[in-house]
Amino acid sequence: MDIRSQIIDQFNQVAREQQRSIPPLTDDLQLLESGLDSLCFAIVIARLEDTLGVDPFAAEDVLFPITFGEFVSCYESVAK
Repeated sequence: MDIRSQIIDQFNQVAREQQRSIPPLTDDLQLLESGLDSLCFAIVIARLEDTLGVDPFAAEDVLFPITFGEFVSCYESVAK
């Protein structure tokens, strides 16, 4: 399974567990409009670190992404 698919799976799983409704996960979707709150994002990021073995947000100079596409790109850039 590719990185994008794993991220989509985690977003959907966390949304179900937290009883959240999320829109289609397109590259231009603003993360603030994703339906997930900060706890949900923390869960997603922790699970992705366990699954992928990387945390792109651990570096000091990394800015948190604004869109879903930027979020995916953060993981794709460090998982290579």
